[in-house]
Amino acid sequence: MSKFHPLTIAHVRNETRDTIAVTFAVPAELQHSFQYQQGQHLTLRAQIGDEDVRRSYSICSAVQDGVLRVAIKRTQGGLFSSWANDTLQVGHTIDVMPPSGHFNVPLDAANKKHYLAFAAGSGITPILSIIKTTLATEPESQFTLFYGNRASSSVIFKDELSDLKDTYLERLKIAYVMSREQQDIDLFNGRITKEKAAQFLKYWVRAEDIDVAFICGPEDMMHGVSEALQEAGMPKSQIKIELFAASIPKHAHQPRAATAAAAHQHTEVTVIMDGNAASFTMEQDKESLLDAGLRAGLDMRYSCKGGVCSTCRCKVIEGKVDMDVNYALEDYEIARGYVLSCQSFPTTAKVVIDFDQAE
Repeated sequence: MSKFHPLTIAHVRNETRDTIAVTFAVPAELQHSFQYQQGQHLTLRAQIGDEDVRRSYSICSAVQDGVLRVAIKRTQGGLFSSWANDTLQVGHTIDVMPPSGHFNVPLDAANKKHYLAFAAGSGITPILSIIKTTLATEPESQFTLFYGNRASSSVIFKDELSDLKDTYLERLKIAYVMSREQQDIDLFNGRITKEKAAQFLKYWVRAEDIDVAFICGPEDMMHGVSEALQEAGMPKSQIKIELFAASIPKHAHQPRAATAAAAHQHTEVTVIMDGNAASFTMEQDKESLLDAGLRAGLDMRYSCKGGVCSTCRCKVIEGKVDMDVNYALEDYEIARGYVLSCQSFPTTAKVVIDFDQAE
C-alpha cells in the first residue's frame, strides 16, 4: 500500500479554464490495490526539475463508475498543479499511490438518510464522488449540496452535476453560491460563511433532518460552516471535514522547553511497513518521524507534510510522540494510537510505528 505504481493516463479533460480531470488506466494486476471508497484521495508523484514533488488529489469518480479519476486545479504558485495542467497528456505515465483517506461514512442500501454537503471551488472533487456513490448505493437516501464559486464559468463539473440532478430529480438538491456573479436570490450571493450557512439551515434545510454533513473547501469556510451546524444542533460526530493542504498556513515546529540534561536525547525508531521492519536513531525534538525516516533512507509514504492529507498516517505501537498539527485524524483515531508521522516528534527512548495497521 505504501508503494507508488506507474499508471498510464487514459483521458484528460478540461473541466474549467484552470482545472483538468485526469483518468488513469489501472492494469488488471493492480485493480485490487486501487479499489477505493467515495471521498478518498490519491497521492501523485513527479520529478519536476531536480525535485521529487508529491501532491494529494481527491478521487472524483463514483465507486460504481469503474474508473479512477482525479481533478487537478491550477493554484497560484502551485508547482505540481501548474506542471500537471501544462504537461499531462493521454499516454503519459505518472507515479500514483493507492487510495487513502477517511472522508466518508459506511453506506447501506437499506438506509433512508438525508446527507448535506458544503463545497467551495475544487472542494467539489471528493463531494462529487460521495454524492454519486451514495445516491447509487442508497435508493431511499437524498442529498443537498451548497456549492460556492466565483462565477458560473468556474464551476468544476458543472455539466456532470446537472446530469446528476436530472437523474435524481427528487433526491438531489443543488444550490450554487456565487461570490462575483449576481444571482436573483440575495442569499446565494457572496461567499459561504458561518452566517450564510446559518441562514441556509434556517430557510432551506433543517439541521435536525440531516444525518451526516460533509464540508470541503478553504479552512475558514469549513470551520464557519461546522460551527453553524453545531450551533443549529448537529453533533460534531456527524460532521465530516476534508481540508486541502494548499489552504493552510505553513507550520514551523516549536521545540519543547527542556532542561539541559534532557536536551538532545535520542530515540530508537522502528518502522513497520509492508510487512517489513526497519530501525534508525534520531535526535528528539529536532525533526519529525517522517523527516528522520526519509533521511535514514526509508521510503516512508507522505504527500503534503502539513498534517492535512493523512497519507503518512501510522499507529504508535510502543513509546510516545507529540503531534504538532492535526487536520486529518478524528479524535477516536488519536485515542487508538494513530498519528501523522509528518507532525510527530518522539518523547521516549524507543518508538515503534506501524504503517500496515493504518490501512
